[in-house]
Amino acid sequence: MDIQSLQLFAGFTSTAMFVTSNLPMLLKAYKTKNLKSYSFGHIAMSNLGNLIHWLYVSSLPVGPIWFLHGFFTAATALMLFWYLRYEMGWPGSNRSENPT
Repeated sequence: MDIQSLQLFAGFTSTAMFVTSNLPMLLKAYKTKNLKSYSFGHIAMSNLGNLIHWLYVSSLPVGPIWFLHGFFTAATALMLFWYLRYEMGWPGSNRSENPT
């Protein structure tokens, strides 16, 4: 196996590992709609960082990094949307109002 094949294999393998390690977080957030344990600042900065990082990724040839970064971008965008909807009470959320 030459070095380029080894690098490509490593890229695909690590991408699969990173994606599968994030899926439980996304599934739990989707099912429970409870994001109290997440920091809004962290989610917002992750989204900003992903947008800036696309400037670098877009200069690379299409490969595992595109899929990995695309997944991270989608995951953090989803977490931001869910956080705003379920924790901050955006319109359309399923939060029940507590009449006093």
